[in-house]
Amino acid sequence: MSSTIEDLTISYEEDGVQVTKETGKEILSKGAWTTILFRYQSLDKATGEFGKEMYTIRRYQKRQGEYTMKSKFNISSTEQAKKIIDILANWVKEE
Repeated sequence: MSSTIEDLTISYEEDGVQVTKETGKEILSKGAWTTILFRYQSLDKATGEFGKEMYTIRRYQKRQGEYTMKSKFNISSTEQAKKIIDILANWVKEE
């Protein structure tokens, strides 16, 4: 757990080997409920190489001074990310 937004990360190690590498982070909202968009790569254990860029949106709740992840949505491909961008751009234009 982390006590500051800046310390929140999705980088992750197993047995001393980094299996998830954070390559980008954008804070979308702050407060008791914080939303962060991460860009990351996962390790392909068969090849030992990091794979394609992927994206995830994570929601954290701050309780008793610590942030805890409460929900997440993984965007599994650049194609899916582009579709989300296009749809949101159209919806925002309509407003």
